[in-house]
Amino acid sequence: MGSSTPQPTDTANWRLKPGYLSQGGSEFESIHILLGRFLADRHSPNPLGEESLRDDNPEFKWGLDKPLEKVIDSEEAFTYLMSNPQLFRNTITIIEPWEHVGYNHLGEDVRASVNVAFLAQKIADCDSILLPLWSSGLFDTEKLVPIISSSLAIVVEGGDPSVRNTESFNSSNCSHKELIELVEQILLARTPTSAPAVFICLGHQLVAQAHISLIQKAVKAVLAMEALANDADGRVLRMLKNVFQKIQSVGNSLIVKKKSGAIVADNWEHPEFAVAENETKEVGDRQLQHYQSPDALNSDIPEELIMAHEVTADEHEGVIDTSIEYEKELNIAMFHSDEVNEEAILFANWAYQLIHNALIPCRHIVANSPLSWIIKLPDAIEILCSTTEHGEVVTECSATCINYKDFESKEVRRSFTCQFHPELLSDLRVVGIREFPSYAELKEDDGARLFTRLLYAGMQE
Repeated sequence: MGSSTPQPTDTANWRLKPGYLSQGGSEFESIHILLGRFLADRHSPNPLGEESLRDDNPEFKWGLDKPLEKVIDSEEAFTYLMSNPQLFRNTITIIEPWEHVGYNHLGEDVRASVNVAFLAQKIADCDSILLPLWSSGLFDTEKLVPIISSSLAIVVEGGDPSVRNTESFNSSNCSHKELIELVEQILLARTPTSAPAVFICLGHQLVAQAHISLIQKAVKAVLAMEALANDADGRVLRMLKNVFQKIQSVGNSLIVKKKSGAIVADNWEHPEFAVAENETKEVGDRQLQHYQSPDALNSDIPEELIMAHEVTADEHEGVIDTSIEYEKELNIAMFHSDEVNEEAILFANWAYQLIHNALIPCRHIVANSPLSWIIKLPDAIEILCSTTEHGEVVTECSATCINYKDFESKEVRRSFTCQFHPELLSDLRVVGIREFPSYAELKEDDGARLFTRLLYAGMQE
């Protein structure tokens, strides 16, 4: 970012024992209990008391001092983190693809990652580690992804660029291509011992693009394969090729169309197949509504894709959809002008289902092949909710749950994406610039409760 790039932080000031508010420090068990206590009701007092988070860092800014001192903005800081596993094992990792998520009504740039760190620390004394990739650039992913996947959770924040415009990332030290590849690796890293991921706004859109690119890579890999070990008669490979040819055929012909009838993409290679400009820019509070499947009779979306999603919605529970029931209604801060296309997610869910089911009888053969990475793909994606304005749907795909069904245990692990910003209050301001909300205020805030619920649920898997 040229002269605007911040100076690297000094690791000498880092706390080596996790926790800032609790006298006994902070670990998985205490964090999980405190998250659960926050969700238990809307009136109980803060178990941590009302200790200040700004004694050491009055401005509450990243890199200035505790509790926001852990910023991985240099190779030295990254090396120091790798040498202190107790730090990343008991924290959430926040990834910034951009320096802010946009400008609010006061003209303030909104660095929403600060609010993520505030919520985690205030509610559960959970430390945060920041990776400002827009300034630091991308570290070696073969080292980075295993480390962040060992944390309590990964939060990929929003940003001002557009996934559908690669050039909008040109002023960043982490390119569009690098971000997509990182998100792909995070998607493939969800295992029984890994951190759940929450992708927000731009993160939500990066995931949509990563789903499509992963499926495209899988298609290319399978169709290029000439033989598989232990598949003497070639039956397994023929079956897999049939499945992936079907996925390719649908991807090549699937149209993405706006409600106005305008076609924004005519196949899955189009740069706006996964993400396109929304008809209406959404800024401010929106009420989340349950997602409603399109009517196959009045839609260009193949009925097979619609039915596959209805199966996913019936089989899986996505937290956000049930939260709409728990909380009666959810009003969450929106802050975006692009949207993830409904067609792309319905397609990805259908494709993942086909791939997962095809692998079940032959997974032992695929596991011993260059295609083994395909086993790590999700098995389903559920669209959880939409937003409306004046009774009309504005953003069909406002949130998703990414499901991973283990081939052996049949247990399901989840990660989540949301177009909205649960970490922002309705004023869309950054904590530290605005007054610090109290624990009681957060208890009443739909976004804070939803963000906490996602962390709480994800940590159990």
